[in-house]
Amino acid sequence: MYLHLGQNVVVPFRDVVGLFDLDNTSSSRLTRSFLERAEKEGRLVNVSDDLPRSFVLCSNSREAPTVYLSQLSAATLLRRAENNSFE
Repeated sequence: MYLHLGQNVVVPFRDVVGLFDLDNTSSSRLTRSFLERAEKEGRLVNVSDDLPRSFVLCSNSREAPTVYLSQLSAATLLRRAENNSFE
């Protein structure tokens, strides 16, 4: 099963570690530091044309974790995963 993150980007659902709401998590200094570090290391992928509303942490056993910024809310992404919806 795959999860559609927006902008024609899909990731294998088995690689998804977590779905996070940016409004709630970006108030934390640790989260901001984590996202800045991922960007500096080239592991941050922005799949949003608009303001990002969530980020998805994906891990593959062969690669360093990748962070995807999405304009979709974490709740929408979770619904897509649960319903296997790829709209």
